[in-house]
Amino acid sequence: MTDKPIDPFRAFAGFRWDGVTLMPYKEEGAAPFKSVTRQVLFHDPDLKCELRYFEVAPGGHSTLERHEHVHGVMILRGAAEVLVGSEVRPVKAFDLVHIPPLTWHQFRTTGSEPMGFLCMVNAERDRPQLPNDADLAEMRAHPAVAAFLAT
Repeated sequence: MTDKPIDPFRAFAGFRWDGVTLMPYKEEGAAPFKSVTRQVLFHDPDLKCELRYFEVAPGGHSTLERHEHVHGVMILRGAAEVLVGSEVRPVKAFDLVHIPPLTWHQFRTTGSEPMGFLCMVNAERDRPQLPNDADLAEMRAHPAVAAFLAT
């Protein structure tokens, strides 16, 4: 990051914020995902965390992954099914999702509009882990997770 002073105000319009760069979710080929963008809304060394906004287009999904850091997520718009551990739940605007450390998770949109969410994470965090065949087999032992992964 730069040492440039942070503008204390960022106007909002159409799920974009002034002065905030719209970026790809992840580096292409780094992990399987579909139709996701991200915006880092706050990254300040004094905060020790980042507030990010992700948007998943209709029919899109985040990466199926886990990591050592925790996520705090608030859905801002749209709807999705979310896998956290061995549970799959529908979520909608203003629902909260807590993702514990080393817990498999994935967001998949439902409906015909984008699903957008705020995500709070540690500023310094570990790299995501992708599931191997044994991990997938263990996840599929749960019927709801098996159905979710089959879509």
